[in-house]
Amino acid sequence: MKSLPDFDMVLLGGTGDLAMRKLLPALYQQVKAGRVSPASRVFAAARKEMTQAEFMALAEAACRPFLGEAYDAETWSAFAERVNYLPMDVRDPGSYGALGAALGGHPQRIRVYYYATSPECFAPMSAHLGAAGLISAHSRVVVEKPLGHDLDSSRAINDAIGGHFAERQIFRIDHYLGKEPVQNLLALRFGNVLFEPLWRREWVQDVQITVAEQLGMEGRGDFYDRTGALRDMLQNHLLQLLCIVAMEPPTGSDPDAVRDEKLKVLRSLKPFTAAEVAAKTVRGQYQAGAVAGQPVAAYAEEPGVSEQSRTETFVAVKVEIDTWRWAGVPFFLRTGKRMPDKLAEIVINFRPVPHPIFGESAHGGRANRLIIRMQPDESMRLYLVAKQPGEAMALQPVNLNLDFAESFRDRRLEAYERLLIDAIRGKLTLFVRRDEQEAAWSWVKPILDQWEAGDDRPMDYGAGGWGPAASSALLSRDGLAWNEEY
Repeated sequence: MKSLPDFDMVLLGGTGDLAMRKLLPALYQQVKAGRVSPASRVFAAARKEMTQAEFMALAEAACRPFLGEAYDAETWSAFAERVNYLPMDVRDPGSYGALGAALGGHPQRIRVYYYATSPECFAPMSAHLGAAGLISAHSRVVVEKPLGHDLDSSRAINDAIGGHFAERQIFRIDHYLGKEPVQNLLALRFGNVLFEPLWRREWVQDVQITVAEQLGMEGRGDFYDRTGALRDMLQNHLLQLLCIVAMEPPTGSDPDAVRDEKLKVLRSLKPFTAAEVAAKTVRGQYQAGAVAGQPVAAYAEEPGVSEQSRTETFVAVKVEIDTWRWAGVPFFLRTGKRMPDKLAEIVINFRPVPHPIFGESAHGGRANRLIIRMQPDESMRLYLVAKQPGEAMALQPVNLNLDFAESFRDRRLEAYERLLIDAIRGKLTLFVRRDEQEAAWSWVKPILDQWEAGDDRPMDYGAGGWGPAASSALLSRDGLAWNEEY
């Protein structure tokens, strides 16, 4: 990979969890790979008063567990030479003079502002950067999800940011789009002729997208109780994965060609009526249980969470796409906290053979399927059936397994590494455009409205389980079941 151009990256919220766990380790890896010039600089800005040495000690202690074997003292020293700590209140317009003085002139220099704060700060930060004259044609801004709480708040934040940055300068990050298997899904679909004839309603029975987490709140209870699984995960990550699966071939690889096709999918999602929200969505909240053999508390007992909380920690949805390619094919999306495994996967279940000459139960009734897994391992498995050795014509499932760790020995970029590189280079393909984001919010709005208008609580599920029983019933009504090949 080529070296990066000289840049300044400003992490607004530089002592937060995101900066310490993801952004600083990602930048360190690029320094270690030799792609970051000595002239490039990183500025971490936060309210806490501390010296440069104190900040780097804090950052080193926080980053080392996430770097693992990639950490070495010599590289860390080289990385530390590029990092500058700025104590500043991002809400205070008076703080931006000090930021401007630290950045200096250089109007032609690439400058990336990363908003690693709560979304409530996005509008004032944009206004203060603009008022201080710190935005040029070479500036970009990276904003984290969830961008807003609903469609109206999302529009308000986008308007505020868009008042100071052009759309081509706004990088709305969804880190799932930076994961290697998602990139390989694009390559699989549009770099090979093999699957295209099968990638349609005539041959696909159903599609399942699962993002499951073992973690609970981890100190984020106050934030999560105002957000929930639908806003935090499904509205962005899962719908973006759905778009990659369902989109038509773009006319080229330029950013808008790809994002135009994703937008068409979002606009083709069948909207929900009030009755369909009840029939086609499931929401749950975890209760006390055990995860990985360890007892865990119920969601309502987590710090920062209301005892009467109606916030969902699990959601499953049956989605339909009104297009020629996908009409009649159900897409099932689910995500949840405190589940048995950390799992992120896309399952394409193909239709069974039209006439089973070996008998209905010759291979357990399993049809062909393709599983693209993003966590815990990164792989693609194509499941087929083959004859068992022996005299009888007995079939059994087998799979063709592409294990990325085995097939590609080079270190793979983490999602945030890839996306930070693209932001520095100004490549927008893997970032979400405003009209995409608003189309996603528009589609989930009837679900949010119905849930908030009713008095129903989320269904209970024990921590360490796969969600409420109603999640399985959502598929069983169509004679289907969630993939269990974990």
